[in-house]
Amino acid sequence: MAATDLRQLANDHLWLHFTRMGGHAPPIIVSGDGCYLEDDEGNRYLDALAGLFSVNLGYGFGDEIGQAAHEQMKELPFYTNWTYAHPRAIELAAEVASLAPGDLNRVFFVSGGSEAVEAAWKLARQFFIARDGLPPGKKYKAIARKIAYHGTTMGALSINGIEALRAPFEPLVPEVRHVSNTNRYHRPAGETEEQFTAVLLEELERTILEMDPETVCLVHMEPVQNAGGAFVAPAGYWAGVRALCDKYDILLSADEVITGFGRLGHWFASERYDIRPDIVTTAKGLSSSYAAIGAVVATERVMEPFLADTSMYSHGITFGGHPVMAAIALKNIEIMKREGIMEHVLSNEDAFRSTLAQLLDLPIAGDLRGAGFFYALELVKDKETRETFSDEECEHLLRGFLSHRLFEKGLICRADDRGDPVIQISPPLVATQAQFDEMTGILGDVLAEAWKEMH
Repeated sequence: MAATDLRQLANDHLWLHFTRMGGHAPPIIVSGDGCYLEDDEGNRYLDALAGLFSVNLGYGFGDEIGQAAHEQMKELPFYTNWTYAHPRAIELAAEVASLAPGDLNRVFFVSGGSEAVEAAWKLARQFFIARDGLPPGKKYKAIARKIAYHGTTMGALSINGIEALRAPFEPLVPEVRHVSNTNRYHRPAGETEEQFTAVLLEELERTILEMDPETVCLVHMEPVQNAGGAFVAPAGYWAGVRALCDKYDILLSADEVITGFGRLGHWFASERYDIRPDIVTTAKGLSSSYAAIGAVVATERVMEPFLADTSMYSHGITFGGHPVMAAIALKNIEIMKREGIMEHVLSNEDAFRSTLAQLLDLPIAGDLRGAGFFYALELVKDKETRETFSDEECEHLLRGFLSHRLFEKGLICRADDRGDPVIQISPPLVATQAQFDEMTGILGDVLAEAWKEMH
């Protein structure tokens, strides 16, 4: 179909996600290979966002993964995991359990990240009913962090820490409270990591007590928080969160929809930071986004109350564990092992960080943070005072200038202001020094232009 026809059809019929549709003519991406994409006009782009932090293998394995999907289509195109099982779901559950840390051994499949978060909260609520015989509505509340993104279904949206996303859909599912995230860039000068950790843990415990620990079932947090810009926790934070959950009999859930399957150089970031969660939510990297699949992974302790003869987790998804999606995820994991993706990320993360750190010489670049292949560059109005841009300035800087200019220069990344303004940089896990240099070069040129634009 001709490009002009596609554009007309898109304008007439396609409703884009999280997109201002008024007068919008979307770029049409038609092909990809490795870390690069091409549009319908033949323009080539370096994808420094891996789709949405998700195409972990890059775009070069379509033939091999497609063959796995084709073989599964011939054998069994679909069957459900409601009461029944099929080989690919069983094999994938066993594979995920073998990669997950500790005794995270039980895998419940869903279709994506929001569904995984939704399922995790429902599981935590029902766990205490099944284990203790509590009535529904007794232990049901959740705690998450400010600015954190956890999805868009009503339960996941309620856990979401981004007020602007929640507001149009209120009233939401009760009750969630949000504690401070681990952004240390704007903390008082001279504060140590240990002091920062103490402040965060004191707030978390105070919030639990204010909500009444007898009513709180879940603490849900990302190992490295994405929204706001790749917030890594200070020393001792995760041990403290785990201890508070144990003290007050609350399940700890690690949202690994982004950080799982290699983004930080481990199959699960919970292993890297020794988080020891009771529940893990995952999606994107499970299939490198070659298929729509996600999962909730639970410990044996969480599963145990549901093993009684008359007990049942009262939740299900039609396409959860779809045999073709599961076959694709299995092939994705096979390729990741064969290509040494975990080793590649860990052996290159220092080079990636040091290459990006060159951008800190720019007057607009305030802070670089992250780990693995997962970074954010915070943009500032004044480097000495760390003053940020106003809402109006962010509108012009991020959406009026940076997003378009970076795309024109052949770089796809994300200019985001769900917290303070950041550029999010998270390429496919097959990226090498050549791509690190290319994205840093383009970012340097465009951010220098942006500084002039804002002054």
